[in-house]
Amino acid sequence: MSSKDSVNSFGARDTLTVGDQNYEIFRLDAVPGTEKLPYSLKVLAENLLRTEDGANITKDHITAIANWDPAAEPSIEIQFTPARVIMQDFTGVPCVVDLATMREAVTALGGDPNKVNPLSPAEMVIDHSVILDVFGTADAFERNVELEYQRNAERYQFLRWGQGAFDDFKVVPPGTGIVHQVNIEYLARTVMVRDGKAYPDTCVGTDSHTTMQNGLGVLGWGVGGIEAEAAMLGQPVSMLIPRVVGFRLTGEIQPGVTATDVVLTVTEMLRKHGVVGKFVEFYGKGVAEVPLANRATLGNMSPEFGSTCAIFPIDGETINYLRLTGRSDEQLALVEAYAKAQGMWHNPDHEPAFSEYLELDLSTVVPSIAGPKRPQDRILLSESKTAFRKDIHNYVEEQHPAPETKLDEALEESFPASDPASLSFADDGAVDVQSAANGAEGRPSKPIRVTGERGEFILDHGAVAVAGITSCTNTSNPSVMIGAALLARNAVEKGLSSKPWVKTNMAPGSQVVTDYYEKAGLWPYLEKLGFYLGGYGCTTCIGNTGPLPEEISKAVNEEDLTVTAVLSGNRNFEGRISPDVKMNYLASPPLVIAYALAGTMDFDFETDSLGKDKDGNDVYLRDIWPSAQEIDDTIKSAINQDMFRKSYADVFAGDDNWRNLPTPDGDTFAWDESSTYVRKAPYFDGMGLEPEPVSDIKGARVMALLGDSVTTDHISPAGPIKPGTPAADYLDAHGVARKDYNSLGSRRGNHEVMVRGTFANIRLQNRLLDTIGLEGTQGGYTRDFTQEGGPKEFIYNACMNYQKAGIPLVVLGGKEYGSGSSRDWAAKGTTLLGVKAVITESFERIHRSNLIGMGVIPLQFPAGESAASLGLDGTEIFDIVGIEELNAGKTPKTVKVTATKDSGEKVEFDAVVRIDTPGEADYYRNGGILQYVLRNMLKSAKTA
Repeated sequence: MSSKDSVNSFGARDTLTVGDQNYEIFRLDAVPGTEKLPYSLKVLAENLLRTEDGANITKDHITAIANWDPAAEPSIEIQFTPARVIMQDFTGVPCVVDLATMREAVTALGGDPNKVNPLSPAEMVIDHSVILDVFGTADAFERNVELEYQRNAERYQFLRWGQGAFDDFKVVPPGTGIVHQVNIEYLARTVMVRDGKAYPDTCVGTDSHTTMQNGLGVLGWGVGGIEAEAAMLGQPVSMLIPRVVGFRLTGEIQPGVTATDVVLTVTEMLRKHGVVGKFVEFYGKGVAEVPLANRATLGNMSPEFGSTCAIFPIDGETINYLRLTGRSDEQLALVEAYAKAQGMWHNPDHEPAFSEYLELDLSTVVPSIAGPKRPQDRILLSESKTAFRKDIHNYVEEQHPAPETKLDEALEESFPASDPASLSFADDGAVDVQSAANGAEGRPSKPIRVTGERGEFILDHGAVAVAGITSCTNTSNPSVMIGAALLARNAVEKGLSSKPWVKTNMAPGSQVVTDYYEKAGLWPYLEKLGFYLGGYGCTTCIGNTGPLPEEISKAVNEEDLTVTAVLSGNRNFEGRISPDVKMNYLASPPLVIAYALAGTMDFDFETDSLGKDKDGNDVYLRDIWPSAQEIDDTIKSAINQDMFRKSYADVFAGDDNWRNLPTPDGDTFAWDESSTYVRKAPYFDGMGLEPEPVSDIKGARVMALLGDSVTTDHISPAGPIKPGTPAADYLDAHGVARKDYNSLGSRRGNHEVMVRGTFANIRLQNRLLDTIGLEGTQGGYTRDFTQEGGPKEFIYNACMNYQKAGIPLVVLGGKEYGSGSSRDWAAKGTTLLGVKAVITESFERIHRSNLIGMGVIPLQFPAGESAASLGLDGTEIFDIVGIEELNAGKTPKTVKVTATKDSGEKVEFDAVVRIDTPGEADYYRNGGILQYVLRNMLKSAKTA
């Protein structure tokens, strides 16, 4: 709806003049009470003012937000209309597939396919497809890009078609940068201008780390691809006016402490405090001291906090960053004038009302890492060796206790001629035999001799197999990226080098990083340590680590070694980074390099030497850590506005690979039935103009009984495709060679592959298998009760058998079900497997919403209860009664669940219905959000 059609109950429409330009705006000061709101709620208030239509968005909604009670629990539903949508290719491809399928569905129902277009600007950055097959060589980037195009040509052709077929849809081609870094450096507007109107830039995205833009004052967060499609098609995001947590920042970061250390500290604080479903807003005099790049790093990890967003208001630092990154003078003037006119400019002396308060003195932050499997599990760097030795016992069978002698002594026996000098990435690639040089007492140890291209060395539990400078979280931050490169320079000058068993990775978030590394003369030092440019993409952080060297992978798997990964990312869940790596740690880019030098997590940087310098003296981390002044001086001398303008001057054009792709044309896509990458989605098959009534669930079986903190990584298809699994069997049947399997994420446009990979994560633990003596079984397995005795079976195969038998399915889970990335396929796969309800102790916000968006009802056990407390083991037959009340237009607070055991014993409880808003109820009644949008689109066309 355009603002010209706005009901404008408060007479808020006005004109803002900036220079010689006039803009239509909706003034917040026309609504009493908005002046006291936090910045984030002012953005929402303006959104309601501008889109008021008297039906979905009314004067009462605007009054409600103006009269917001900070102490109240969220109860008032509002409709938030994002200004734009941003996507990455893994989650974005299904959006374009669904839009293309909607065009066909509209045609089949008698509508005009050209009416299916984004109504809000939609931009996609292809950044999730590059895999680090090649590393540690000068041609790694070119070879990885070549492999990327070979694997993904079908997908990329489809996206090029979409860019031409749909209005207001743009694609940033591969090899350019990571979506969130491209967003803050180029795509984000801070203040949007469209059709002569100026309003706050707001943006939802198909990646949970969309919140990185919060550092620029841009409100928005990650949504499922399903919600993103609806937003593109003009549907508002239904939400409750949230509680807002005020986070006061004071003090300044101390030397030796990085933005990564700050964000890991904040993550731990906010996780402990509890901010799920809440906004977090940073305020106070300390805000001005936080550089924009650090703000973006903090905003980026909002999903790890659990909050909906983690936002900074607009101030002078915002303007400085927009100027540095090449935004026009007109845009800078508009942002400042608009923010000041609307009371959105940060005033450090004014404290808005907040629901809850937290405070961090930045001077108290100390160097930290997080792991070995969750981002909120912060470890002081000074205690990392101790923590590792404690945690490794959870990963290693105890029949290999530590030897009495130190590991380096054991190595000396094996290799008496060896020298503990570190690996050298010499020009000819030769390496010396390397000992671990660390004592193994106090931890399990199993030294294994490995011989490969990089010489002979000993691999043991705790070895750092992957060291990745990767991910939007940190590669957008010059302070930590320059810091890492300076540390590399200092290490090389001391004669240190990375260990031969470390797979090193440098994947910047934009080409600007390469430019400033070159200008500062720092690339050669990084390369000397093996950190050659591997690609501009997410790489290690999303599991596109690529294979470990064959000899290392073989040793790890044959000897059951527990090796580790250290990455500058935001996600370190089990099974995510590499199938060969069990323990994953988040760290700042400088510490990633430090761990590549150390070669093991069993290392104390304070007391353990990284090696010897050219004079034979021990070198410690403190000896090579760059000073804050040197980092700052290098940033000032090496980074300038022209770099950003040059990098983004023709950002949508792409390289020769992209431009030379043959591109289909036409209003509807010509599906290729032989394609294993892109297939027509099945969600609209047989859909009528009116929805079928929803029904109660009878005679359902449990597909999975899961524990706490089951993430969308566990549910959604992601990572490599393992031979012998249903997804691999499908590709085999379609003539795809094993070497061309690619990753599950890259095949998100093919539902046949994806449904076979749903709930197939190698670390998934389905406790239903405990009932047949298979405790601890991991992977995508369940019991198939369509077969006698309910034997173990692949989840996909069992679900297909259930569908043939007409048996609905349920999933039982614990706390924080669906945490992690906002993967729409976690919900799409769930519904395609035949799951009708998910019953848990609690849900993560995005996944709960996505389940509704795919027609799956989310239910919660009564407060304080769980599957275990109710005596449920997953062998029961479930009946869920009360859902049909939704047909009468109301949402029941609870539904009655009856679980009947083999013995005939019944377990009954009232499950809480987690359909939280009327809008969500509409989606569920229609079988999903896309069906709802499509039906409304057709009705609107008929009444127009």
